[in-house]
Amino acid sequence: MSGQLTLGLSLSEDSTFGNFFPGRNRELVDTLRMAGGGRGEQYIYFWGAPGSGRTHLLHSCCHLAHQVGLATIYLSLNEVTRQANTEVFEGLDSLNLVCLDDIETIAGKPEWEEAFFHFYNRMKESGRRFIITGNQAPKQLGLTLNDLVSRLSWGLVFGLEALNDDEKLQALYLRAQGRGLEMPENVAAFLLKHCQRDMNSLFDILNILDKASLAAQRKLTIPFVKQVLNI
Repeated sequence: MSGQLTLGLSLSEDSTFGNFFPGRNRELVDTLRMAGGGRGEQYIYFWGAPGSGRTHLLHSCCHLAHQVGLATIYLSLNEVTRQANTEVFEGLDSLNLVCLDDIETIAGKPEWEEAFFHFYNRMKESGRRFIITGNQAPKQLGLTLNDLVSRLSWGLVFGLEALNDDEKLQALYLRAQGRGLEMPENVAAFLLKHCQRDMNSLFDILNILDKASLAAQRKLTIPFVKQVLNI
């Protein structure tokens, strides 16, 4: 199992439940928080577009599991399918919590779909918790193994609701607050209007502004943001 564990990707220190703005996803976030703490549902599937927060939430689950002493792993199937073979799934059922991202990556790859199907069955039989994400609902993933589609549809299935503009602003305020960075309302509105609007891009920009503000010992203002971002 040690060989497989080395494939577990590093968890982002910024990705916690504390700095995730749930918007209309409160039920999903509460359900995942329970799973990360070793309680609640055994199996959860949730899906959302790139940048919707799937990876952030999986990392949050793993951070929480570590805090309460549970053995856990996060794997992106997008990365795993390029770096390893299907044996990567062997032994995962010995862990308390397995978080698997990007299941759409294996769609149309019969060997991987078959291996994942058997992994799913082993996890269910073991009673261990596991969480899977994709970019679509199970039936829209393009999987060719019908039994796998059926398995993924068992249990709790959630679709991540995208944040509206007001919620994106609140998410920016929350992330800035966690960094000890003052985010004026007019600056947040400016970023939403003039920058890429997905949350990954907005948070990347916030990281840039945080470092620039610290280095220059300046507060965030629209002129300063324009200067840093060359807008």
